[in-house]
Amino acid sequence: MLDEPRSGRLTAWGNALLAGLAAPDDVAQQITAEDAVHRIAGLPGETGPVGLTLGLGRLRALGVTGLRLALPVAGHPLGLTGPPEFNDLALSAGEAVLTVGGTALGLVPEVRSAGPAGDLHVDVEWQCLPVRDAPPADVPSLGEAERELAEALRDATTALARLDVAGAGPAAQAALDAYRARTERGREVLAPGYPPRAVRVLALAQRVAALVAIAADGDGAAVSASQIAARAELLRPVERTARRAQVAAYNASVEEAERGRP
Repeated sequence: MLDEPRSGRLTAWGNALLAGLAAPDDVAQQITAEDAVHRIAGLPGETGPVGLTLGLGRLRALGVTGLRLALPVAGHPLGLTGPPEFNDLALSAGEAVLTVGGTALGLVPEVRSAGPAGDLHVDVEWQCLPVRDAPPADVPSLGEAERELAEALRDATTALARLDVAGAGPAAQAALDAYRARTERGREVLAPGYPPRAVRVLALAQRVAALVAIAADGDGAAVSASQIAARAELLRPVERTARRAQVAAYNASVEEAERGRP
């Protein structure tokens, strides 16, 4: 999880648009990022895939007031509400977006790549399906996520030392270099309308996730099957905490808006 999930960008900038804090063209550009094009398929009232600007406008017309992120993995349906058909699709992608207000819908990115390495053409089609209108699974509050992260960061640092990640292989070193470069660039996280605490929590969650991904790299110090299994067992709860915190951060604007409603 060294890169920002596409569903995270859709959640953050979609919320900014729905709150009237960002222009539609700017939102579409931020969500698309380095991909060639994004479309939304399966929207109620549309006969085929539509662009992001039209698609987000359609969601607003359906009464949608916000978006929530889900980052599920096998055995941990984080942020999902069902039904099983949608959960399976989201689990395959490892991410999804769920609407708040209006019609209960979920969106899952289907990524299609073509071209040689270094010159990939990436199209993303968001599959829109009905979901259950229910509380999302296992999403912590922002305050809870922040407290968990402080402990998880200590655990991750300890794990790195125990696993001798300083001597890890080239893939781990490249990931570490890329993470440091992004940190030094000071890239913007989230979008207009998010509280400063959410920005802080997301930055820390991404740092923890980066450390976990680097430590989990199989070409490092762990060379036997038992060592690799021990490494995975040690890092699993730290990775889980980082995912929960990222979801809490991306969902913070919706949670804040709901707390402010009479």
